[in-house]
Amino acid sequence: MGNTWVALKGMLEYIGLEVIVPPITTKKTLTLGVQNSPEFACLPLKINIGNFIEAKELGAEAFVMAGGTGPCRFGLYAQLEKEILLDLGYDYKSLVIEPPESGYWQFIKRVKDVVGNVSWWRIMKGVHLGYKKAIAIDNLEKVVQEIRPREFEKGTADRIFEYALLTIDGAKNVDDLQEVHTLAMEKLLHIPKDEFADVIRIGLVGEIYTLLEPFANMNIEKKLGCLGAHVTRSMYLSDWVGEHLLSSVIFKRNHINFKEYAKPFMNHFVGGHALESIGASVAFAKEGYDGIIQVAPLTCMPEIVAHNIFPRVTEKYEIPVINIYVDEQTGEEGLNTRLEAFVDLLKAKKTALTGKNHYDTIG
Repeated sequence: MGNTWVALKGMLEYIGLEVIVPPITTKKTLTLGVQNSPEFACLPLKINIGNFIEAKELGAEAFVMAGGTGPCRFGLYAQLEKEILLDLGYDYKSLVIEPPESGYWQFIKRVKDVVGNVSWWRIMKGVHLGYKKAIAIDNLEKVVQEIRPREFEKGTADRIFEYALLTIDGAKNVDDLQEVHTLAMEKLLHIPKDEFADVIRIGLVGEIYTLLEPFANMNIEKKLGCLGAHVTRSMYLSDWVGEHLLSSVIFKRNHINFKEYAKPFMNHFVGGHALESIGASVAFAKEGYDGIIQVAPLTCMPEIVAHNIFPRVTEKYEIPVINIYVDEQTGEEGLNTRLEAFVDLLKAKKTALTGKNHYDTIG
């Protein structure tokens, strides 16, 4: 799921486990998943199956999977995936870490149940290192999202970020991590950019996997950045790790409580991240963002519920919203056309409101 592998690999290797990272997700991965998954399963499960098949070929013996609660099918992924893999002849051991009901210590206990005879102190330090890596990645990624539409040489920020991921992956302790994070941040902040570029702001909301995994969303953030949009996601890796796995005041960071923002439109949990999608959209609207894009897997029930509430958000806050659902049939050119049209409409609306032609700054 995006760059999650860096944080979890750091945690598990520190604890003493050998970690096999599957190859980067490609069309081959998706094809393997589609061929061996139920037709109406959502895209993340299909990609997961492909990932596990490719990992098995590299020698993986077990997979660690987060669990889940509520109506979303994610909570059953691990069990279904294990059955599919067994049918294919892959004898995987599955280790499921359910989200803790009582916070950090329950999570630590479940990790110990998984990894076995490892000291509590080493597990705690491993979890801490992994979480710090997630925060470092998010800090850099937010800067990249801001630079993309403004940099003179397109792709510079992404190249620095990709190299930074490798150095973060290689950091063995928090001191090393701080050093590589600082160096990468300095490189990003020194990228030549157009401070007067006509940039619109777009909030990206939706289901967590399609938010974080570039293959699943067809690199939507990079596409929007090249079109002149500063993209901000409703959820980042450290948010997901902190809230889904840790639920701890020890690691609690200052962030907007999207559930409070969602209350006028949706006041109870319906599964997945539907509450966050609505709440984040309201927060983005109040912060003056120009538009909202919802991205989710086809057939995702929680996001379909959110989809039907977005018109009320648009009506109240006058913020345009488009809904993008992805599966193995989604065409990239069709997505490109929708994004280009949406960005053009947002720029035209901004021009009408400000009285400034966004083409005046060109040249």
